[in-house]
Amino acid sequence: AEVRTLTGHLGWVTSVTFSPDGKRIVSGSWDKTVKIWDAETGAEVCTLSGFSTKVTSVAFSPDGTRIVCGSVECILKIWDAATGAEVCTLAGHSSAVISVSFSPDGKRVVSVSEDRVAKIWCSFTGAQVCTLTGVRAV
Repeated sequence: AEVRTLTGHLGWVTSVTFSPDGKRIVSGSWDKTVKIWDAETGAEVCTLSGFSTKVTSVAFSPDGTRIVCGSVECILKIWDAATGAEVCTLAGHSSAVISVSFSPDGKRVVSVSEDRVAKIWCSFTGAQVCTLTGVRAV
């Protein structure tokens, strides 16, 4: 049975996930925003803006303190999950970012793009750690 409907995005929702503690939900949309929701009440906690085009992928850090988002504009952004402040922007892909994820220790972020490249980044500074080429995106 349906427990809750989250209403607020003005475009297709492309990615959604729970925070590690299950108290928050983050969603990314074609409306160029990322929203943080209270998982219990369904209330919108805040909207993260700053993309000029569609958001494709979202993920919480393992400790739930940060959110990484990928977009069609070839960049990633890391946000403070508590304040909604942008921590850093990661640029380096030449095509749309398809998927993003934090490492289990939260120190790294991995992204894959339509450019058939996966990149590993420092999640604190945004510095590119390594590039993996020839990746086949599905």
